[in-house]
Amino acid sequence: MGERILVVDDDPIQRRLLEEAVRRFGHSPVVVDSGVEALRVLTSPEGRTISLVILDLVMPDLDGMGVLGELRKAEIAVPVIVQTSHGGIDVVVSAMRAGAFDFVVKPISPERLQVSVVNALKFASLEEEVVRTRRTVSGTLTFDDLATSSPAMERVIRLGRRASASQIPILIEGESGVGKELIARAIQGSSDRRARPFVTVNCGAIAENLVESILFGHEKGAFTGAVDRHVGKFQEAHGGTLFLDEVGELPPEIQVKLLRAIQEGEIEPVGARKSVKVDFRLISATNRSLLDLTKAGRFREDLYYRLNVFPIWVPPLRERKEDIPELVRTFVTRFAAEEGRRRIIGVSAEAMALLERYDWPGNVRQLENAVFRAVVLSDGDLLGVDEFPQIAAQVGPVAIDGRRAVFVTGPAVTATSESVSAQVSSLPRLVAGGAGEAAMSGWSPNPAGLTTGSGPAPFGFLRSLDETGHVRDLAAIEEEMIRVAIDHYGGRMTEVARRLGIGRSTLYRKLKEYGLEEGANVEAAE
Repeated sequence: MGERILVVDDDPIQRRLLEEAVRRFGHSPVVVDSGVEALRVLTSPEGRTISLVILDLVMPDLDGMGVLGELRKAEIAVPVIVQTSHGGIDVVVSAMRAGAFDFVVKPISPERLQVSVVNALKFASLEEEVVRTRRTVSGTLTFDDLATSSPAMERVIRLGRRASASQIPILIEGESGVGKELIARAIQGSSDRRARPFVTVNCGAIAENLVESILFGHEKGAFTGAVDRHVGKFQEAHGGTLFLDEVGELPPEIQVKLLRAIQEGEIEPVGARKSVKVDFRLISATNRSLLDLTKAGRFREDLYYRLNVFPIWVPPLRERKEDIPELVRTFVTRFAAEEGRRRIIGVSAEAMALLERYDWPGNVRQLENAVFRAVVLSDGDLLGVDEFPQIAAQVGPVAIDGRRAVFVTGPAVTATSESVSAQVSSLPRLVAGGAGEAAMSGWSPNPAGLTTGSGPAPFGFLRSLDETGHVRDLAAIEEEMIRVAIDHYGGRMTEVARRLGIGRSTLYRKLKEYGLEEGANVEAAE
């Protein structure tokens, strides 16, 4: 589901109403009954997964104002929507001064709450991107700023955390565009050299006759055209980190000087009479196999072993497609703000399914550029398939997994398969709480031509009505949804449970209830 939202209220009826409302908005509610319990959740590791808090102001023991005060002391920046039945102006001012994002008065209508949730999540996404950018520029970006749902990337982050605790030379390997420099910045931001210089050198983009001067510097008059003294990249990185990207492109004579700099901690600028001591942390990166270059005699073997002390392999995007939704969310937030397209709140389900099917040979950099282009092309509040024409031309028609909602910077937006999109395009689209909200007058629950109970529905499209035209019961819809999920994810029950938002034990219990155990073929798939 979408974001995890913490609901804090001591009234059981109100808790239930808020829980159902949050779930209808397309998000995952976490419900507690006291301010003390709310602080326990927010200060625990689980708190990092909470995107928003809906907080009752009047509670026994620790009230809402007390919770806001404790959050400020703990420097927890999660947005908070405060609600109370006492809506005096003095109460509103006090709550806002204490750090609340918005204030709503009970009884609150679902529409008003939805608008507040949408705005809070959009604000939090934008603020998160601003903070990440600032930390990148200041050299304080950490692994906590890198969100991932991929086991392969989680392993990269674990290795990076371990490497950041020492001064060991690191070699980051991976295809072009996978984010090697971002990993390098996170290593520095997590080390004792944080906020120190982070100097990047693309070794493959420097003319061969200038490499030595740029890396090690030169004295005035050292060669024709050297009219001033130049400080090289090694000296610029003194006290901080030197990141050598595409290190395999260095000429052989520079490889010798690099080896000495690593071994001795000193460099010799061109034309200098004596060497210069430098203190730097070296992180190298390459999109080619240094071992193959070494075997071919194009890279020094002794330098290879000096650089390859702590290797980290960053997998390509096609091997960690679980990260695509979060990456798209980040890019949409940033580009919508930069381009003044703040009405754009997310990506449709069909478009997200399209992006997840594509293999992305250019990796994260290509995805970033594709989203940038889509934001510029978009005239609506959602990025659809039409905004990704080049990707659509290569992937072809995409059948999405049911009426799945994709959450980017706002609430759920539901899309059906391409076969029915033309038939529902004339209906008013309800973008929950956003600028695209339209009145639903004249809307029919079964527009002409849509599948009901007569005949099979397209894959991934669940029938809402039975053969008699009445609404199907929830058990039948749940059984069909489980069947679709098992088929769509090839019987991988861990993935099925995760995508359905339930535990594996609950999933297996439901399989038994619906008689799906034998048909699930879980053993082979797991």
